Parts: sequence; structure tokens; C-alpha cells
Amino acid sequence: MCNRYRLTAKQAEVAATFGIRPPYEVDETFPTGDIFPTGKKTPFYGAVIVQDGDDRRIERMEWGGPTQVPSKRDPTVKLTKYVTNVRNLSSSFWRSMLTTPARRCLVPVTSFSEYGLAPGDDGKKPLHWFDVPSRPIFAFAGIWRPTERGNAYGFLTTEPNSVVAPIHPKAMPVILLEDDFDRWLSADWNDASSLVAPYPSQLMALDRVV
Repeated sequence: MCNRYRLTAKQAEVAATFGIRPPYEVDETFPTGDIFPTGKKTPFYGAVIVQDGDDRRIERMEWGGPTQVPSKRDPTVKLTKYVTNVRNLSSSFWRSMLTTPARRCLVPVTSFSEYGLAPGDDGKKPLHWFDVPSRPIFAFAGIWRPTERGNAYGFLTTEPNSVVAPIHPKAMPVILLEDDFDRWLSADWNDASSLVAPYPSQLMALDRVV
């Protein structure tokens, strides 16, 4: 489960990468710190690319769609949980977004992380960062929906490739090839669902371990 990634590019670079027409917004660098999931008291925001008619635009949204889950202490009490990763594609919670092209989005990324399986000498699990060397800015396959606090997004996960699997054997984010951006944003679900697959391992790299 990827719950930490980075987008360190400038807005104009992101806009150009995803075919957004000028004039662009003020050309500022996106936050260089890590992007974390949102929470009840911590509304963290990420940038996503949404289709707007014939054009695309950058929008800031919270990372994590809210859902109600029963409390472990008292099942009659409902707690708000923010779901960031989409794995069960048959779930009714995600189905309407997946099958509606207007509710799909691209999530720009410059690197993402997963914790290792075994603790290091300091007793902490090392954090591994992955990137796509040939693509300084790449994209996760995302979905979004309106909430009471504004729009919120998540992104799909799938089986890990041979680069990610030794570190995180359960899943990896769905990374899209550039040629598949239009399909993800506009195709019907029968077609778009075929894009939910591990990214080619030969195109990825383990960037660093911290």
C-alpha cells in the first residue's frame, strides 16, 4: 500500500507533461516534502489532472476518500476512515467512480515509497523510494469524487512487479504509460480496466533507501 509519494516538479512542467494548454497557473514548485494521506484533522492535498471537456486541468484535492467504518471498541459507533488506495475493483464503494470516465484522474508523481519488510539495525523498517528514470514526472491511475470537505482522490493498486515485490510483495500503484493517459480519462470501463497491471519492471528503478 503506497501511502507516501512526492511531486517536486513545477506546475508548468506538470501541465506540459499532461497536455494542459497554456496559459498555465503561476509557475511555482509543488511542495518538495512528502505527500501523505489526509485525515480527520489533517487535510493533506495533492495535485491531480482531471478532464474538463476537451481540455485538462490541474486541481488540488485531499488524498483519501472518506467512508464510515464501525469502531472496534463499539461496533454501533461509526468512525470516518480515509481510503487512499483502490485494490478491490468490484467494491461498490469505488464502482461508480471507476465506471464513470469523468471521475477518473491522473495523479502526477516524481517518486513513491514503500517500507521494507524487515527492520534495520535501528529497529525501524527502511523506506524505499522508487521512480521511473526515463520519465521525471509519471502518473498513477486515479479516481476522485466530491465529499463534504471538497473533492478527494485515491489511486489504484495492482500486483507488484519484480522491482517492488522484494520490498512490498502485496501491491504497487498502477502506473500508466503516457500513451494510455487518454484511455484512462475517457474510455469505457471494459477498456480502461485492462490498464490495471504492473508497470514494466525494466522501466522502473529503486532510487534510494532511507
